[in-house]
Amino acid sequence: MTVDRRTFLGFACGLLGCAPAIPALAQVSSRSSAASFSFEALDGGRINLGAYLGKPVLVVNTASRCGLAGQLGDMAELWTRYHDRGLMIVAVPSNDFRQEPGDPAAIRQSGAAHGANYPFAAVQKVTGADAHPFYRWAARLAPESTPSWNFHKYLVGADGGLAGSFSSRTSPTDPKIVAAIEHELASPAQAPAVR
Repeated sequence: MTVDRRTFLGFACGLLGCAPAIPALAQVSSRSSAASFSFEALDGGRINLGAYLGKPVLVVNTASRCGLAGQLGDMAELWTRYHDRGLMIVAVPSNDFRQEPGDPAAIRQSGAAHGANYPFAAVQKVTGADAHPFYRWAARLAPESTPSWNFHKYLVGADGGLAGSFSSRTSPTDPKIVAAIEHELASPAQAPAVR
């Protein structure tokens, strides 16, 4: 019996306790991949997710004044451990939960205080009809696992598909996230999945 990568990952994440939306990912239909999205960068320019096709990307909505802001340091630990192997991390500051005033200098200062040396997007909406297109795409794929607070994590797979969704309370260095990242790092680079 042959099992495709998405089915296997959904099953494995189900055993490991990942967000419940993961098994449903293989059944969701979409014509785009994360590679079609970009974010305005905090310091200007663009963060184009298509530039990282073939590599996993962890996208996290952040907030400087959130009690979970220590996760910025956990994200820095992941970055240090896996960036040379291909992991990209994108912090997406958001004031959707009223804990990110949006001042770029304050965002940079909060990131620096936690050792964050990965890219930060400009402040974005991550919930609702006005959410950034990446977040609307992810919500279509994993409607049961969307940001309900700061530091929700989406893992984009090497193929550009949504490989995982993790709650705010799940640390970026949690074994479930680390296992999903390592799985994606071991995956051969593929063309974007057409779902």
